[in-house]
Amino acid sequence: MAGEYANSSEYIQHHLTNLTYGRFADGEWGFAHGPEDIAEMGFMSIHVDTMFWSIFLGGLFLAIFTLAARSATAGVPGTLQNICEMAVEFVDDNITQVFGSRPNAIIGPLSLTILVWVFLMNMMDLVPVDWIPYLATMAGIPYMKVVATTDPNATLGMSVSVFLLVLYYNFKIKGPLKFGASLVTHPIPHWSMYWFNFILEFVDMLAKPLSHGLRLFGNLYAGEMIFILIALLPFWAQWALSLPWAIFHILIIALQAFVFMILTIVYLTQAHEVDEH
Repeated sequence: MAGEYANSSEYIQHHLTNLTYGRFADGEWGFAHGPEDIAEMGFMSIHVDTMFWSIFLGGLFLAIFTLAARSATAGVPGTLQNICEMAVEFVDDNITQVFGSRPNAIIGPLSLTILVWVFLMNMMDLVPVDWIPYLATMAGIPYMKVVATTDPNATLGMSVSVFLLVLYYNFKIKGPLKFGASLVTHPIPHWSMYWFNFILEFVDMLAKPLSHGLRLFGNLYAGEMIFILIALLPFWAQWALSLPWAIFHILIIALQAFVFMILTIVYLTQAHEVDEH
């Protein structure tokens, strides 16, 4: 519905703005009605649409796999059971290849959750960009971004959660002393270079969650932006370009979900390697 906006810039800005709830400068809480309100709220705000769609799709993931588990049969499996089993086997194969046979009860469920949950959030990018925002506007909701992974708060939230889990296993498996020693003795194992080693390791440690989350955000944000730009074109051009881009974008959607999962497995594997350095 690009024709309902004054210009293309207003249309793009509207579709890239989150539904934000927060505290205004006067201390009152409420929903933002524009970029100025969002800037005024600052840190004391939350993206309601990101929270809604991520929780909704997380619940959908649980519902799908719960239904598949309850209807599972030892005979000829149905379509849903086949799909879920393929996902589980795919995750299990990747864990076996990267993580090995180390005992860890959380890596399997965590990796499966990341793969399917991120994939479902990415899949929302295939919904025509005007449909849900238009319905939201009709219901009195000024903004509605449906792709949670185009919000860096969501992607960095997930990557930081993985990072905290990696720190936990570093302390648990290696112990505080050995983990601390690994930060200062690599790559140059000489006491005079411990300060330099620590700077390198500290930067590397911070870069992992940042790159982990920003990679997912950047790829999905770019894909969403292209869909928005296509929606600004004449109707015939939209049909000519949106379908090929959507087909190609399916690969990006699946690949980014896989990359986020495999990096999680790699980071957890590194945390379990006692003799890493």
